[in-house]
Amino acid sequence: MLQGKKIVLGITGSIAAYKSCLIIRQLIKKGAEVQVVITPAGKEFITPITLSALTHKPVVSEFFSQRDGTWNSHVDLGLWQMPC
Repeated sequence: MLQGKKIVLGITGSIAAYKSCLIIRQLIKKGAEVQVVITPAGKEFITPITLSALTHKPVVSEFFSQRDGTWNSHVDLGLWQMPC
């Protein structure tokens, strides 16, 4: 049903963040590829490690890394999601 679809799932700081694990599992089970973006407040409810383990992808939580200056472009997420 979702075979080959790419979904960006945004997680913010609310109790609903706990449901994201169930949503991710169901999306992957139906064939989707999931990329998670989480806010700092969202990390108060669920860890990026858990989300990464479910999606097999690194979780985007910072768009600018203060440590090395790496920029994670939100445009790249949109381009990843578009069909070729």
